[in-house]
Amino acid sequence: MVTNITNLSRSGLYDWVLQRLTAVILGAYTVFFLGYIMLNPDMDYSQWRHLFDQLPVKIFTLLTLLSLGAHAWIGLWTITTDYLNERALGARAVLIRFLVQLFCFLALFSYTVWGVHILWGL
Repeated sequence: MVTNITNLSRSGLYDWVLQRLTAVILGAYTVFFLGYIMLNPDMDYSQWRHLFDQLPVKIFTLLTLLSLGAHAWIGLWTITTDYLNERALGARAVLIRFLVQLFCFLALFSYTVWGVHILWGL
């Protein structure tokens, strides 16, 4: 069995389940915030700040941020392994795919660290 070091879980089924789970979390977060905004049409900064000062909202936001990173990584890994292959790119496909995946990983990691920093004020 061939495994790829850039794969998140080494199992296609596990990746599929994880991506569906993260999609549910992202959807729930979206519904929560759309509902909150619709129920508070005259929201100001102090209400917004008060919402994010609550620990459950911070944890939900952190879970969503991590879910977004995992969801995006699985999607980007799938796309790069499907379309950046030897047939499309020739002999340098492995190097090109690795560099694209490295760039995507660094971007997602940076966004996640930045989001955690903003959320928790670290």
